[in-house]
Amino acid sequence: MTAQLKSASQGQTLILTLSDPTLRNALGPEMYAAGIEALNVAESNPEIRSVIITGEGANFCAGGNLRRLQANRDKAPEVQTQSIEGLHSWIEAIRTFPKPVIAAVEGAAAGAGFSLALMCDLVVAARDSIFVMAYSSIALSPDGGGSWNLAQALPRQLASELLLLGERIGAERLHALGVVNQVVDSGQALEHALKLSVRINERAPNAMSSIKELIHEAPTRNLNPHLEQERDHFVKNLHHANAGIGITAFLSKEKPIYKS
Repeated sequence: MTAQLKSASQGQTLILTLSDPTLRNALGPEMYAAGIEALNVAESNPEIRSVIITGEGANFCAGGNLRRLQANRDKAPEVQTQSIEGLHSWIEAIRTFPKPVIAAVEGAAAGAGFSLALMCDLVVAARDSIFVMAYSSIALSPDGGGSWNLAQALPRQLASELLLLGERIGAERLHALGVVNQVVDSGQALEHALKLSVRINERAPNAMSSIKELIHEAPTRNLNPHLEQERDHFVKNLHHANAGIGITAFLSKEKPIYKS
């Protein structure tokens, strides 16, 4: 079966499904390109207010296809460089995508699959799911922003344990550490991710976009420049039609219906 990224809409949520069950949804250049294209289309579609990334079958994603990596060792280094740049373009597309992205994780999220989940804004994981940065187990180093995100989210010693030793870590522990938002029963990750997306979709899209941008840019800024960005976003959003809708609804104790 050819690896592919399946796309389907449910209400105002776009669901992207990594699909290559025979290889536990291993990633490859075709998925990277499809992921970027899907986000580009979703960004321009006002009916889509959030995105869920999940895996087909029992696993989220096993990371890279090891047979393809082995074959690339016999090719010029530029071949693998181009492949990783494709992955990183997709990771950057998720980071800069102006709408919230949720990972719905079942089973294994390994290597670049773990990196992919980490780049999402929210993570819902099955209780028995396992996360592992398996790179060092095959004499490789991380890609997909995995080392950056773990270093941002965890104490250095724990990030080092996961990356240097390739240790597995469960959803429960990641939840306790604040990396996973919700731990749910096996087989229920997508259902609960959809419930989260409905809550997001009911909020003002412009505010969601501002919040996502502020969160992602905060680690690269000192406080004063960040305060300036908060000011600019606040003023812009106050003068957006949705602020009038939201404030009026709150004062009237009614449910707001925001514009796209």
